[in-house]
Amino acid sequence: MRSPTTTRTRTSVSALTRVAVAAVLAVGGALAVPAGAQAAENPYERGPAPTTAILEASRGPFATSSFSVSSLSVSGFGGGVVYYPTSTSEGTFGAIAISPGYTASWSSLSWLGPRIASHGFVVIGIETNSRFDQPASRGTQLLAALDWLTERSSVRGRIDATRLAVAGHSMGGGGSLEAAADRPSLQAAVPLAPWNLDKTWSEVRVPTLIIGGEYDSIASVSSHSEPFYASIPSSSEKAYLELNGADHFFPQTTNTPMARQMVAWLKRFVDNDTRYEPFLCPGPTGFAVEEYRNTCPHS
Repeated sequence: MRSPTTTRTRTSVSALTRVAVAAVLAVGGALAVPAGAQAAENPYERGPAPTTAILEASRGPFATSSFSVSSLSVSGFGGGVVYYPTSTSEGTFGAIAISPGYTASWSSLSWLGPRIASHGFVVIGIETNSRFDQPASRGTQLLAALDWLTERSSVRGRIDATRLAVAGHSMGGGGSLEAAADRPSLQAAVPLAPWNLDKTWSEVRVPTLIIGGEYDSIASVSSHSEPFYASIPSSSEKAYLELNGADHFFPQTTNTPMARQMVAWLKRFVDNDTRYEPFLCPGPTGFAVEEYRNTCPHS
């Protein structure tokens, strides 16, 4: 067992403010900030003020729908499923492409699609060209899926093509690092139990949340998630969450601590929604968390 949860924070007025706000949110409260003022400051803000209850619920505040994408109708990736908010009354949304792991199909992660979409994102869960594709190929396919989603899909009008993200499990998680390195214009990356032979990601500038499992015996955190996190420059936005007692397959079943942190990361960096900062810094605590580190969102 490693040392207790650790979090790196900055001692500043903004950091102290986030701590105070976190105390409110921890009991399911909401921030008393005028909606008009927030909208004026951030045109990408979507949905109500966040609470612990909202983030831990099985669905967020947006109703969603979905449709399947045939591999015959696209190029560069193997099709998949698109999930999207049904209402456009708040404007366009950011989008995220998610890859499954080695030998797996999207169905292994499909619970994530409607959950993330219901917080105000368009999500494409991809099928890969081959179940055996390596991380570099999966990274290329994630980017191809985003390009198709924003340029040719039937929901392209719902998407702000400047606010895109990637995620993935295992080799798909390694692929999300590849995609972040290849396309620095991405707004966020969330590798889940990532696997990659390349251990150094000093070129990554995309805000990256890495989530690993304490007892992962396939992509052990000591040889994958931790060195990946350490290699990303501290000048970049980054965080590392290690789940207590989790094995390699923690993303393949409903995992509330993972989903809560993933949604908060996407809302903060894809939507630029600073209302979610208290969930990132000081960050999550409790029995489910073995360790948490971050640079805290840069002002």
